Amino acid sequence: MTPIRRAVSLLFVLVLGLSACEKPMVEHKETLYIFGTLVEFTIRGIDAETARKAVAAVDADFQRMHRDWHAWKPGELTELNAAFAEGRTQEVTPFLLPLVEQAKSLYRQSDGLFNPAIGGLIGIWGFHDDEPPKGELPDFAAIAALVKANPTMDDVIVTGNIVRSVNPSVQLDFGGFGKGVALDRAMRRLREFGIDNAIINAGGDLNTMGSAGDRPWKVGIRHPRNWGVIASVTMGPDENLYTSGNYERFREHEGIRYAHIIDPRDGMPVRHIVSASVIHKDGAVADAAATAMSVAGPGSWHRIARAMGIKFALLVDEDGTVYANPAMADRVAFEPGEPKRLVLSDPL
Repeated sequence: MTPIRRAVSLLFVLVLGLSACEKPMVEHKETLYIFGTLVEFTIRGIDAETARKAVAAVDADFQRMHRDWHAWKPGELTELNAAFAEGRTQEVTPFLLPLVEQAKSLYRQSDGLFNPAIGGLIGIWGFHDDEPPKGELPDFAAIAALVKANPTMDDVIVTGNIVRSVNPSVQLDFGGFGKGVALDRAMRRLREFGIDNAIINAGGDLNTMGSAGDRPWKVGIRHPRNWGVIASVTMGPDENLYTSGNYERFREHEGIRYAHIIDPRDGMPVRHIVSASVIHKDGAVADAAATAMSVAGPGSWHRIARAMGIKFALLVDEDGTVYANPAMADRVAFEPGEPKRLVLSDPL
């Protein structure tokens, strides 16, 4: 079993088991490979043919997203980034424009810690590639120069469907919340097919709809140090769970691991926080907030969560300490021996 498959199997701890006396609901499962991960669908209460058609429609949407939202392969986003670098305006389609607008809003809400304008920094670190970066570390002078240029989402000007940047160093990379946007749209597509109960698991990031029969969906929060889970969470109607972590994509040099989550303030990979998990009914917001809270770290995550309207949040640091707000702590059931230490914040 591959690591990704093992992760999906463990994280999809969706307590779908029904009691012996309960009449089972029809269930359809299907898996796609997209966005560099396995995306597993569990759809309940509808016939298999309709479920297959719905997943096929989502797959077609995903393929277009993968092409036109990709930060370093030919598509609409790379064309927009080229226009920024050359000082040109660009007409943007309704397929991409909402991401640009939402990215600007989330940037402001997060006090700039969620900053999709730093695609150039992500590229310098080697994360604009299908394979993990190897070899020597990047040119730190180039990193410092780009940080000084200060690309932000406020540099991106949207006028109708025309987009431009007043800062040529802006390069958009929607990896920090694109999965959330994609799963939100996927859920809307499933509803078009009359589906009311489903869960989509994209490498441990989960969107839910309805319930698992006569009980809510129950999901696992991935353990940041292995392929198991640190805790399980019972989800409310249409809630989503997103985790941002430095345990999957990273580069290693002389025994030091450099995470793919970059702090826009200094251009350096995030340290100290291993993962951040957020529950929210908007997957894109949850995805972006988990990224911003990872950047904020133990000292500021609570302020950022509150600013972004998050009510349920949990962080794990490199020592295994878990930071959570009381509402989130009440929602989770930790695995035996976890957490090593629990630090509760003020209510959000």
